[in-house]
Amino acid sequence: MKQIALNQSIVPANTKWAFSTRRVRRQDVAGIHRNFQRAVAGDILLAEITSVGQHRKLQLAEGRYSESYTGDTVVMVCGDRYAPDQFEGYAEIGREECDMLAGGGIVGCMEVAHDRMSAPTKLRPLGLLTNANADTINVATYSVPLSAVPEHVTVIGVFGASMNAGKTTAAVSLAHGLKQAGFVVEGVKATGTGAFGDFNAFRDAGIPVTDFTDAGMGTTYQMPLDRIERGFDALVGGAAERGAEVIVVEIADGVFQRETAEILAHSMIKDRLDAVLFAARDALGAMGGVTIMKRHGLNPFAVSGMVTCSPLATREAERATGTPMLSRNDLIDPAKLMPTVAHLLRDCVVKTEAAA
Repeated sequence: MKQIALNQSIVPANTKWAFSTRRVRRQDVAGIHRNFQRAVAGDILLAEITSVGQHRKLQLAEGRYSESYTGDTVVMVCGDRYAPDQFEGYAEIGREECDMLAGGGIVGCMEVAHDRMSAPTKLRPLGLLTNANADTINVATYSVPLSAVPEHVTVIGVFGASMNAGKTTAAVSLAHGLKQAGFVVEGVKATGTGAFGDFNAFRDAGIPVTDFTDAGMGTTYQMPLDRIERGFDALVGGAAERGAEVIVVEIADGVFQRETAEILAHSMIKDRLDAVLFAARDALGAMGGVTIMKRHGLNPFAVSGMVTCSPLATREAERATGTPMLSRNDLIDPAKLMPTVAHLLRDCVVKTEAAA
């Protein structure tokens, strides 16, 4: 492999940097090592694609897809992944081979896969990148600063029954509807796997957004709860400092996923939420999810998600849960949204005026 001078001497000029590395200062790269057994979640890996599998495209730091080819050199983040509809994998790098676990550039060792998945895209690890002090570069170094979450902002959590229940659509639509109603709104994705799909969805709706990659985590799977809580504080507190009145926080995956279950059971994140919107794929998921949320002391103000695409399923879910049902179109329309959330947002206005 041809190499070029100092920090550019380590990484070939045409290397593709994944979305999950987007906060890394590339000029910090000063070296490389192959002690892959020392790799931990968040470390930055230079690798070569040896075969293209399930993830045929890489999400680039620039915010676009890039078709992958055998022989491409890439920079990705070592990380764990939990995705019932795709892969579970761990932050382990073999000396000769590793797996692309997510399109946003998460690399590790695939453990199990959904039956619909092809074999993962395979990579040959070339080295873990190091800085001028010979320390392995980790995305945690580039985290936004810690910040306290003030009392005067309203924080709305969006949870779901499972992957692909419609959480992101619900969260983005809610944020857009609140913005159209005149509130200053930001989005936060507090947990999940580094990727630009959800991030860009907020931006497409005109909503400023940050996620856990901004808080120094390539993924949040297997992260200690207190680390996720610090990320929540940094992201929500930062949004408040920028003037947000309402912050919509999406929590990834379903209520049984490990980190989500911990957040619901005993977390300051749960305690700081002023309201909750729940997303489900069907009426049974809506009923089960609302029941679990109430068991943890959270009463969703509405149910949204894929279930609301079907009038019959919507009717079933509303009967089963006794909870208002809000489709995407309802959420983006202030005339339909505000009657359900007005009491929450009046509190927001009062608290904001008092803080001023």
